[in-house]
Order: sequence, then C-alpha cells, then structure tokens
Amino acid sequence: MKDCCKGGTGGVDLAVIGAGSAGFSAAITAAEAGANVLLIGDGTIGGTCVNVGCVPSKAMIRAVEPLHVARAATRFDGIAAEARLTDWPAMVAQKQALVEELRAAKYTDVLPSHPRVSYREGAASFGEGGALMVAGERIAAAKVLIATGSRPHVPTLKGLDRVDWLDSTSALALPALPRSLMVMGGGFIGVELAQIFARAGARVTIVTRHGLLPGAEPEISAALAGCFADEGIEVLSGLAYERVAETGGQVVLHAREGGATRVVTAERLLLATGRVPATERLGLAAAGIETDSRGGILTDAQMQTSRPGIYAAGDVTGRDQFVYMAAYGAKIAALNAVTGAGLSYDNSAMPAVVFSDPQVASVGLTEARARAAGHDVATSLLPLTHLPRALAARDTRGLIKLVADADTKRLLGAHILAPEGADSIQTAAMAIASGMTYEALGAMIFPYLTNVEGLKLAAQTFEKDVATLSCCAG
Repeated sequence: MKDCCKGGTGGVDLAVIGAGSAGFSAAITAAEAGANVLLIGDGTIGGTCVNVGCVPSKAMIRAVEPLHVARAATRFDGIAAEARLTDWPAMVAQKQALVEELRAAKYTDVLPSHPRVSYREGAASFGEGGALMVAGERIAAAKVLIATGSRPHVPTLKGLDRVDWLDSTSALALPALPRSLMVMGGGFIGVELAQIFARAGARVTIVTRHGLLPGAEPEISAALAGCFADEGIEVLSGLAYERVAETGGQVVLHAREGGATRVVTAERLLLATGRVPATERLGLAAAGIETDSRGGILTDAQMQTSRPGIYAAGDVTGRDQFVYMAAYGAKIAALNAVTGAGLSYDNSAMPAVVFSDPQVASVGLTEARARAAGHDVATSLLPLTHLPRALAARDTRGLIKLVADADTKRLLGAHILAPEGADSIQTAAMAIASGMTYEALGAMIFPYLTNVEGLKLAAQTFEKDVATLSCCAG
C-alpha cells in the first residue's frame, strides 16, 4: 500500500508505529484532537484482529457451529437433524473473503476520511540517541506511540525445528482438513481452535501444562473440560514436554505426566502457547525504553514509557490482549500525548470472552485474586440446571460464579460458562463498575427465560436456595 492522504514525514505531532487496531485508534483520536499524525505500517495493514485473530477465528467458529447443532438436536424428543462438511477449502475461502472485506472497510478505506493522518510503510526502529527511523530515514515527531502488537509464541522444545508445525494463522488457512490435530496450549487460542477442528471432523487432542484456561475460575476450567470430553476432544493436562518429532506422516510428542512417560501422536501439530509482544526489531534499548521479561513495553497509568514523550498501547505492552482494550489504551495514550489530558488506563471492569461453546465470559476479580487483594470473600455458584432459559433449551452446560466482598456485599467479579454467555457479561461489568452489591443485583427486574437472568439468580444464591424459589420470584 502506498502513502496516502495529506501530510509528510517531517515535523508531525505524533508518529504512531503499527497500523493495527491500536495504531488506527491512536492516529484517528490524535487527528480528531487537531494533531498531524504519521501512521507507520509494516506488513499487512489492519494488525492481528482483522487479519489473523478475532475475525477469521470467529468466522470459522460460526461456520462449524451448525455441524454441532445438528448432532445435538437429539436432546429434543422427536427431532433428528444432519449436517456435514462438504467443502473445507470453500469454508476457508469464505473466511478469507470476510477478512479482506473488513480490512478494507475498517482500515484501508478509513484513511482518506482523516486528512491529518499520513500513512507510510516501512520498518520503524529507534536509532542512536533514541531517534525514530523508518527505512533508514530519520522521522521528526514531537511524540511517538508504539503499537506494534504481538506475535505467536514459539516454545523452546527439542525437535520442534524439524517439525512442520502450525500456528493460529496457518491453521486457519490449511487447504485440507487434517485427520487428527494435536493442540499444544490450553489458553483461549488453543481452546477456540481445538473446537473448530473437532467440530469439522478432526480428532483433536489438547496437550497442556496447566489445564484449560489456567487463569479462569477452576470450576469453569473443569466444566469446560467436561464439555470438550463430551464432544470427543481429549484434554491431557499436567504434561512436561520433553521432545517432539515427525515420523511416518505423524507428529509425535514425548512428555512426562507425573512420573510416567506419555506419548501423543497426531497428523499435525498446532502451537497455541500464547502471544508475545512484537518488540524485538524496535531497538528499544537505544531509546532507553524498558520492557518486562517477555518483551512487553512497560508504561505508567498514562501509557507513557520509561522515555518521556514515547507512549505504548495494545498487545505490545503484554497486557489485556483484546482488540477493544488495545483501542481503549491507544485513545488514552494519544490524548495524553497530544493534549496532555492526563487520562489513566483502567481495566478494573474489563470484560473478557473466550468464544468456545459454551462460551467463557468474565469481568473483575477471580476468587483467588480477590483473596490475594485482602478481601474477605463470599462466592455464589449457580449451575445452569437452575436457569429456566437453559432448561427450556435443554442445554444446561455451564455455570455462573459471582465473587463479592463478604463485609460490604459489593460485587468484585463475575464468571460465566454458558451457551452465548458472552452476551450477559456486560451487565455484570456495569454492575461492578457502579459498585453494586449482590443484594441490589438480585433485586433488579430481569426478563424471564433469558440467559442474563442467570446473574439475578446467581446474586440471590449468596443468601438463598434458588431451588426453593418460584418462577421470577425474589
């Protein structure tokens, strides 16, 4: 893509490194505040989310959903249904067409609407004395914002360099569906992709050191593992990887499980061991910009790095790796950089979603983190067998867990495992952001036979046995 729009590379108010969601958010925000902005992109415009992350994965999740729905239809008496995958390449091509459509609509075609933003392609880095360089040319900018995102993490594992492994990007572009797939990693990427391939018809095994979604509530992790087992997805947890090899058209993992040797085989290996900040080519040391042990750029609450005048936002900071948090942080950083607004980053009511089925949605503190923060903690646990909507749908997979301060009854966290559970988490986020107590949440009026009514019932569960309540009671 060539440079477009008005402006140049000299004397800009803000140079933004990275043309993904954080970079675009920062550039547009600064331009709307009256600044002249240089947006620097390197590679495909649009960043992780639209190109290789959120959009393609969610498109594929929805594409294989009818296959599961048809198989699960027998939960209703008198119903039989059938669905089958007839053309994997066509499904992959449709996904890619959506990616390209949204990349144009939300990124490329947006730039001409912002004449204060100039776009330039090239690898940016910091040279001697912290000077910003792009393709060997020094860029004069009053302030700089780094938003280079993240890349897949590749673990150190003996033999991996001799295996034709997949990452999340290449897996969703495979020309043919593998017969079997080993997914290394039980985080949100591994969970989502494992279910896509299993529902499409591959035999899937997840291998992980710490179980599924190790940062989630243990009740949710265990329940999700049970749901996966019901779909034929094998989950092998607590493994210590030793080596991997490719022989006879199969990938073979040798690991230790307790004191025993465990050997796992599959046609293909998908690495889903997380993402790390993309900072290795920036020359941060030359600019005196500090990073953490994984390369994430350290910032203060105003998103400024250890070097005054240089800010960072999004996945490159190594925290809150969600596209909406990248855009949120980038807006704060841009306004602070060009207007001195003094805004602070606040993730205390940040909703997070894993698009498995059932979905995992959370906001606020887990029980363990609440206790670590010094709270006297009270919790409630509502299995979906008590939710009328789930009973009517004959799909009671999941639970709702609420975490509160026992003394004040103020809500501290909400954690949902439920079909379409993500649609309920924003209600909990607003409750936590407003400082609501579980008594107040339980007393609110909720529409009957909805999933979100589960939050009301979970709130009542702190002090009542909901099994003794009539419909809509409380």
